[in-house]
Amino acid sequence: MPLQKDEIIQRQLRFQELLISISTTYINADISDIDQLIHKSLKQIGEFVESDRSYIFSYDFVNNTTTNTYEWCADGITPEIDNLKDVPVDFIPQWLEAHRKGEAFWVEDVSALPDDGELGLKAILEPQGIKSLITIPKFKKDELIGFIGFDSVKKLNKYNDNEKEILFVYANMLVNLRQRKEYEERIKEQEAKKQELLEHLSQQNKSLNEYAHVVSHDLKAPLINIHTLVSWFMDDNKDKITDKEFYPLQQVLFNVEKMDLLIKGILDYSTIDRIDTGDSLVDLNVAINEVLQTLLIPEHITINVQEGLPTLFGNTWRFKQVFQNLIQNAVKYSDKDGGRVDFGYTENEENYQFFVKDNGVGINPNYFHKIFKIFTKLESTGSSSGIGLSIVEKIVKFYKGNIWVESEEGVGATFYVTLPKSVVSKEVEEA
Repeated sequence: MPLQKDEIIQRQLRFQELLISISTTYINADISDIDQLIHKSLKQIGEFVESDRSYIFSYDFVNNTTTNTYEWCADGITPEIDNLKDVPVDFIPQWLEAHRKGEAFWVEDVSALPDDGELGLKAILEPQGIKSLITIPKFKKDELIGFIGFDSVKKLNKYNDNEKEILFVYANMLVNLRQRKEYEERIKEQEAKKQELLEHLSQQNKSLNEYAHVVSHDLKAPLINIHTLVSWFMDDNKDKITDKEFYPLQQVLFNVEKMDLLIKGILDYSTIDRIDTGDSLVDLNVAINEVLQTLLIPEHITINVQEGLPTLFGNTWRFKQVFQNLIQNAVKYSDKDGGRVDFGYTENEENYQFFVKDNGVGINPNYFHKIFKIFTKLESTGSSSGIGLSIVEKIVKFYKGNIWVESEEGVGATFYVTLPKSVVSKEVEEA
C-alpha cells in the first residue's frame, strides 16, 4: 500500500510538471499557429491520462448545439470530429447540467449506463466505442463556452480528484490561450486600421496642401491685376475725383493687400511639407543675421541675438521661417518706446531650446491655446494673415519639436521652441 501511494504521488507530480511544461510553451510560443499548439497539448495530456481520444467542444447556446472543434486520437482509434458537428445539447442533458454548475461530468463505465432510448447517453457513446469518459467545462468570464473531454476506448479509466483538478487547470489554460489569440488578432486589426487611417489622413493632408498651393498660386495673378488696375485708375484720375470718392478705392487696395498677405501665408503653410530640396548644415548665426536684414525694425526697438548659436541640420527655409515669424511677431507687438527683443538658446543632452523674448503688450493666458491655430488673430489688422504662428508650429512639429508661450499682459511674451538633437543635429555630429 505505501508503494501504491508513492506511485500515485509520483504520477501526480509528473502530471503537474507536464502541465507546467505546456503552460510555458503556451506563454513563450508564437500563437500564430494556435491549432498546432492545441493539438500537441491534447496529445500530451491524452497520452498521460491513458485516454484514446482527447477533444475540445464549443457550446452554441443561441442554436443550443455543441460542436467538436479539436480532436486527438491514439493509433488505431477512429476519429469522430466530423460526426460531431452541431450536436443538439438536448442529447447530453446530464453533462450540460454538470457543466453549468462548473463541475466535471464523467462516466467510469458506459456499459453500466441505463438503456434510455436511441437518443439516450448510452446510445450516443457506445457506437463511438467509448468505455469511459470525462468532460471538463470551459468558462470565459463566468460564461460557459465549451468543454474538453477524454475518451477511453480500449479499457476502463478512472480519474482521481487531483487529476480532475489538473484537467480543470488545463481547460483554463486553453481558454487563456484562445483569449490571447483573440487579443493579438484584435490588436493587429486595430493597428491595420490605424495604419490605414494614417495613410488616408496623410493622403488627404497632401491633397489639401496641393489644392491650397495651386489655388493660392492661381489667385495671385488676378489679385495683382486688380491692384494694378485700381492703382492706375487712381493715378490717372487723382485730379478729377474728391478724397471722399478716393476712399472706397483705397479700401479696395487695402483689402487686396490684405488678401495678398493671406495668400502668401497659405502658400507658405502648404509649402512646408512640399519642400524637396536637400537638407544641409545651417549655421544659425548666419541664418538669423540674414533674417534680420529682411525685416523692417523700427528705430525704437533693439534686437539682441546671443552669440555662438548652434549649427543645425535641416532645411534653411524652414528654420528661417520659424525664427523670422517669431521675431517679426515680437517686433509687431512692441508697444514701448524702448522696445527690446532677445533671441537665444539653451541646450541639454537631448534638446536645443530657443527663445524669442519681448517686452511688448503680452498675451492673455486665455488665448495661449488659440494663437497657433491657422487664421487666428488676436486683433483685426491688415498687416497680419493669422498664419505666421501656424507655420511656425507646423515646422516645429515637422522636426518633432515643441513650441509654447509664456506671457504676462503689459510685460511681454516669450516664445520657446524645442528641437530634439536626434532630429536636427545627428548628421552634424557625424560630419
